[in-house]
Amino acid sequence: MFEYFYNEVLRRTVIGFGTLFNDITIKHSDSGSTLSVMKVPLAYGPTQKFLARIEQTPQLNKPTSITLPRMSFEFTGLTYDPSRKVSQTQTFLSKKVDSTSTIKKAYMPVPYNMAFELSIMTKLNDDALQIVEQILPYFQPAYNITIQMVGEINEKRDIPIILDSVTFTDDYEGDFSSRRALIYTLRFTAKTYLFGPTPDQTTGIIKKATLNYMTNTDVKNPRRELRYTVTPRATKNYVGDASAYLDEDIESTETILTLTTTTPFSEETYVTINSEELFIESITGNNLKVRRGQDGTIAVDHVQGSGVNILNTADDALIEVGDDFGFNETTSFYQDFSTDMS
Repeated sequence: MFEYFYNEVLRRTVIGFGTLFNDITIKHSDSGSTLSVMKVPLAYGPTQKFLARIEQTPQLNKPTSITLPRMSFEFTGLTYDPSRKVSQTQTFLSKKVDSTSTIKKAYMPVPYNMAFELSIMTKLNDDALQIVEQILPYFQPAYNITIQMVGEINEKRDIPIILDSVTFTDDYEGDFSSRRALIYTLRFTAKTYLFGPTPDQTTGIIKKATLNYMTNTDVKNPRRELRYTVTPRATKNYVGDASAYLDEDIESTETILTLTTTTPFSEETYVTINSEELFIESITGNNLKVRRGQDGTIAVDHVQGSGVNILNTADDALIEVGDDFGFNETTSFYQDFSTDMS
């Protein structure tokens, strides 16, 4: 059931959240002139650790001591989000970043909410207000960041970061040797997704499927009455070889096409004109009687000189994983006894 994989989704979400707040600055000014500009340090870790450092060495003012203002953030929880759930068996296909042919298949990701806390610690109230005011306007209440979920297939998603609450405490109690700490705590929720493993998709297109219908229960010598066979049939031209050209404009409702030649064509076959697929019912001279808009394509107007492409076995062989395709169907009747079960 389990196999090793590591998409680094949680790690990248934590890093993405932290980068939102790593370029905040505060300014001290007097009478309109700027006295100092300071970039607020940001670190990962719980607020209690930083407060303990401040309380244990309140007299330190060396560069190596804890200085204020300062910000810290912490990943505090992970919960499943049923409101964003999709089908458990739904999959999607994608090509590997370093390959043009290898297909990777993955199940749809599982939605999870990551809880974060951002703490802002300052000594001066004005410093705290400057920092908070640089953050809050961007969350209404969400701000989207783009995160690469699965690097192997370059899967990227926009992750909403939602601001849930803002609380404030002022730790001013104590004697004159105690350092004051103004603390704003901002709580966020990141709506991320967790992806499973992405194995190579090597099965490709099934080239033929056969179903036999039997008339008795003798498994050693069954009587096979009917065989039904289907093979994939291309619904678009992969080869790119125009076999003829329209000799006049046609509208979307016309079913008679006049071509420059009908020699390469045969009845009860498929052709394409631009992105429309057509079925040839009959051929008379240089005219084709057709059924328009086959296999979900749309009948549209086409201008004189448009190429008419035959869909043949060369196109069938080039069907790629993930493409739409139709089926060629044949039915055969048998009245003999046979042990061939294939």
